[in-house]
Amino acid sequence: MSNFVFVIDTNKQPLDPILPGQARRLLKSGKAAVWRRYPFAIILKHVVSDPKIEPIQLKIDPGSKTTGLVLVQGNKAIWGAELTHRGQQIKNDLESRRAIRRNRRNRNTRYRQPRFLNRTRPDGWLALPVETGTGGRTKYNRVRLSLPKAHWLDAACVGIVENLHILTSQPLLIAAKGWGNRQMSTPNKYGFPTKHRTRCKAFFGFQTGEMVRAILPKGKFAGTHIGRLTVRESGVFEMRTAHGKVSPVRHKYCKSIHRNDGYMYAFSTNERVNQ
Repeated sequence: MSNFVFVIDTNKQPLDPILPGQARRLLKSGKAAVWRRYPFAIILKHVVSDPKIEPIQLKIDPGSKTTGLVLVQGNKAIWGAELTHRGQQIKNDLESRRAIRRNRRNRNTRYRQPRFLNRTRPDGWLALPVETGTGGRTKYNRVRLSLPKAHWLDAACVGIVENLHILTSQPLLIAAKGWGNRQMSTPNKYGFPTKHRTRCKAFFGFQTGEMVRAILPKGKFAGTHIGRLTVRESGVFEMRTAHGKVSPVRHKYCKSIHRNDGYMYAFSTNERVNQ
């Protein structure tokens, strides 16, 4: 089953999440509208006075590459997600920038004195204390509850867990993509600029990073696709979906469903949890 759906009333007051089927009925009857696609949330067209909201706990299983996220209401896991970080990509970009800058400095300021030791800290400076865990209790809970290995299920098993009911099997997959970069020229392997980018970021009403639905009438990728868009000045775009790259995608076949926020979204269909 899919994740529970977040709900707010017409005054944007948060309410208890509801089942996907109940959300579909509210949308179909016209009593609610879509508020946000990722994570999916609806807004009611009326005010709910004095709502009784059951507390919800956010559990996090941090990781160097992927972090698991789960919302637990009582002893029920109602929403799950896995966030894939872009730390390695940032590291590679910084190393590439450092190599390009070093090459340029060597060409233009060959005899300048090195300045890599000019960063000082005030006397008495100390790093903040950091506390880490071993994850032994998380694994113990997961094995005791007979749950498969997954980041979002590890998050559900964090802390003291007596019993747990998993009410979702399709966690939201979130991948950090960033907001682009300010590099206007692309260098070759020797550090010399070969390509230059335009300052315009939006073409035909679309911007790189938007989640769109494209209905392609013909060609190798004929059909309906939902993914993250990469725009081009020509109007012939590219799209990244959970199944790979889709190209070419012409702008007239695209419809925006979620504006760029620095992340790419998809749903997992591999998890099958028996509870």
